[in-house]
Amino acid sequence: MAFFGAPLNPPLRDWTGRWVWIIGASSGIGRATAAALHREGARVIVSARQAPALADFVRGHPGCVALPLDVGDAQALRAAALQVQGQAGPQGLALVLYCAGHYRAQSATAFDLAEMQQHLAVNYGGVLHLLAAVLPQLLSAGRGHLSLVGSVAGYRGLPMSLAYGPTKAALNNLAENLYLDLHPRGIGVSIINPGFVQTPLTAQNAFPMPALISADEAAERMLQGWARGRFEMNFPRRFTAWVRLLRCLPDAWYFAAVRRTTGA
Repeated sequence: MAFFGAPLNPPLRDWTGRWVWIIGASSGIGRATAAALHREGARVIVSARQAPALADFVRGHPGCVALPLDVGDAQALRAAALQVQGQAGPQGLALVLYCAGHYRAQSATAFDLAEMQQHLAVNYGGVLHLLAAVLPQLLSAGRGHLSLVGSVAGYRGLPMSLAYGPTKAALNNLAENLYLDLHPRGIGVSIINPGFVQTPLTAQNAFPMPALISADEAAERMLQGWARGRFEMNFPRRFTAWVRLLRCLPDAWYFAAVRRTTGA
């Protein structure tokens, strides 16, 4: 039995020559993580819808491979997974990171069904398409690591997070179930729950974002988490520690605290 502080996954420290596939690598956390892993010697395959952005990344990071795809297209993702399998060869993938995301602020007083469905399709449905494509490979190999980027917005309900928050809450629950099923089979699973990170998505926010960090700093925190065999990574801790604490409050206290803090 693992005790507090003990690694829950096989630590990932030496990336030299190891294959990594990052979905959602055209900007933000995904792109920064791809660059960080490339610096560590990993052989990185980057995917996203924006082919020009991927091509630009590959030009600046020799040895990386661009594989454009739309996570909403299950057939395209299956085909991409086969290409990745051929690229990695018998060595297989050391890490599959799902970083694709969609965000638009939304409230129940201005409900937009199309936006709700778009959040669901990208933030959660795309993960299901990825799992259908890569789980057979990982199970056959009996190794590898699957990592999903969630958000502290998935911990509890927050103002203007009607569309975004539930999809990230789903990822947290999904990751826990995946860990229970895959850990005994030798496959690592982790969930990454950042606070505010400077990305094109958070650039939409018109409100102050406490403890805002750069995408490069987020990537470094993720590499540290993988090296320590963490299941969940949340950062920056000076912000996420308080958000995690809020999960433990009784409902009445929680709602009062959120209204008082945000003015909602």
